[in-house]
Amino acid sequence: QVQLVESGGGLVQAGGSLRLSCAASGSIFSINAMGWYRQAPGKQRELVAVITSGTSTNYADSVKGRFTISRDNAKNTVYLQMNSLKLEDTAVYYCTARIRATDWSLERTYWGQGTQVTVSS
Repeated sequence: QVQLVESGGGLVQAGGSLRLSCAASGSIFSINAMGWYRQAPGKQRELVAVITSGTSTNYADSVKGRFTISRDNAKNTVYLQMNSLKLEDTAVYYCTARIRATDWSLERTYWGQGTQVTVSS
């Protein structure tokens, strides 16, 4: 059983910073790409940032230059450093990862439960 557990969300003023963490645990053989999505009220879930197993990164245009994704493979953890936060960054942030549970299993996508980020004026 694989689990992704996020932490680090909360309430912050516009212009402030937050750091999200997401740790994968359970039966894990390998982890490929890891990433963050977000969903604001009344909107579709959107990609925020992704990092491959080779540490290549990709960001949504709306967060480029403000957010940084990184990972610690020894800890099976992905991070999202969010700086210069804006009101429009308010959303539930979800961690996702492509994981093989065993060496004979197929890779599949796992999701965390989500963590709320609220940016106030």
